[in-house]
Amino acid sequence: MISIIRRFPLSVQHVFAMFGATVLVPLLTGLSPAYTLIASGVGTLVFHLITRGKVPAYLGSSFAFIAPLALFVSKHHSPGQAVTGLISVSIVYGILSLLVSTVGFEKVRRVIPSVVVGPVVAIIGLSLAGTAISSEASTHWDVAIVTLLAGILASIAGNKLMRIIPILIGIVVGYVYAVLRGFVSFSHVHSTPWFGLPYFHAPSFSWQVVLAMAPIALVTMIEDLGHMFVLNEIIGRDVTKDPGFGSILLGNGLATIISAFLGGPAETTYAENLGVLAMTRQFSSRIIQGAAVIAIVLGLIAKVGAMIQSIPLAVMGGIGILLYGMIAAMGIRHMIEEKVDLGNVKNLVIVAVIFIVGVGYSNNGIAYATLAGLLIYWLIPDMANRKSRAVQ
Repeated sequence: MISIIRRFPLSVQHVFAMFGATVLVPLLTGLSPAYTLIASGVGTLVFHLITRGKVPAYLGSSFAFIAPLALFVSKHHSPGQAVTGLISVSIVYGILSLLVSTVGFEKVRRVIPSVVVGPVVAIIGLSLAGTAISSEASTHWDVAIVTLLAGILASIAGNKLMRIIPILIGIVVGYVYAVLRGFVSFSHVHSTPWFGLPYFHAPSFSWQVVLAMAPIALVTMIEDLGHMFVLNEIIGRDVTKDPGFGSILLGNGLATIISAFLGGPAETTYAENLGVLAMTRQFSSRIIQGAAVIAIVLGLIAKVGAMIQSIPLAVMGGIGILLYGMIAAMGIRHMIEEKVDLGNVKNLVIVAVIFIVGVGYSNNGIAYATLAGLLIYWLIPDMANRKSRAVQ
């Protein structure tokens, strides 16, 4: 059992990993970043309660709902309707959770072969490459490189302590370098009040918002499944069996409805934090729960949250190169371990389509790529392989 003092820096680096993406969604949609942090922390704790602490995952803001949230919050100025939409999303999660628990995930899992799982895991990391390079690292390449090198050296050449907090070390070194280069502005920190409390949003029913948001839940569920495949590879056990994918869906649904009432967006498991798990090899759910508590505190102590927001994009880009690349590598490793035959033309086609759709489609590409791979696998006969066997 790791002591609280030793867990704290491990939890902090999970906060850094999720912070940028979690805060970006409310900035794009008109919601409050502070309330969103509180909602993500509370949602993560609820998720761990439902999954009995057996799924070391962090839940942050889902990007899949940016368009409808921006429409109803920013354009229509109706956060109450957005709450209704997120409630409908939670209901869909609940129905699918009951269905999976009743039918059994094993029957669902049989229709998802390794030739689909491997590349889907890989594109979860690769789909974030554009963000890490174009949107973040390219703003100041020298800062990104310093951050990346610090993280690499800590994970490979550092002592035992450094090897379990390489993300935190990389971010700290990169941040200090950025301050010395004059790339950090503290004006927002000075103008931000010390404390802030969230308030509950009452729902305002509208069929328009229900129809706009409820179907997207099916997309994010597929994304969640991909994240669980990544997590299985990282921790070496199958969380879709214990506690079960039904519990995972239920936990995600409850986290989303709580987030809605707190003024936050839909919640989803985060690939960024899976990358931290892969780097540190520290799989305790208590570490993730500690990160959730820190997120809640940051949402309440607004000035501390503003301090974290002052971290330059280039720092997050440098560390993102490492995190997202680790996830991509996990997918390749899965195909190798499962002995996926890429000499088989059909398998090669499936992998090719998944990679291009997943990386090339900016919105919900992971879900569409997964569906494309499954449709090719199950609906198109493997005539080329049959002919080669007949010739032999």
